[in-house]
Amino acid sequence: MNKTIDFYYDYVSATSYLAWTQLQGLCERTGACINYKPILLGGVFKAANNISPMTIPAKWEWFKKDLERHAAHYGIPYQLNPHFPFSSVNALRGAFWAQANDRLEDYNRAMFTAAWAEGKDLSSKEVLEKVLTVAGFNAADVMEAMTQQENKTALIEATQAAAERGIFGAPSMVVEGELHFGQDRLQWVERALS
Repeated sequence: MNKTIDFYYDYVSATSYLAWTQLQGLCERTGACINYKPILLGGVFKAANNISPMTIPAKWEWFKKDLERHAAHYGIPYQLNPHFPFSSVNALRGAFWAQANDRLEDYNRAMFTAAWAEGKDLSSKEVLEKVLTVAGFNAADVMEAMTQQENKTALIEATQAAAERGIFGAPSMVVEGELHFGQDRLQWVERALS
């Protein structure tokens, strides 16, 4: 039986984007599969009494350079989103619609690429509509789903469940009950899967 990676992420997290770009290859090498777990990072931070690296100026300056280093190492498109920190609430609510409709892989690709390769403001409904349309979604359907109580509740419950599991930031990856935090820990994820 293949092992599973529980991948906790938020589109507002650049490190979640970096991890996401590498997970598919990791799964191909190990035969693992990904169990996507979209969460509201701000809610997890609040529950864990954690803070964003951007609140500490020296750490934020280092962090921005580290993001660039990793993107170059991975050979992926990346830019610091000029709208950061943007609200990802609607995009995350849409992820639950995408999950229910078996389109989450495509949806993640659209949202992560828009945010961290193209620097788009995912807090803008107009931008979200364009991103969805370009990605081949019926934007009206997905935008409507973002307003539905079931998807609002799903995001709240997923965030609470993550906090209860001990998730304190994103990306977080859990393999067989063991937590690996940060995109720079993917080598440990791969070892856990081997």
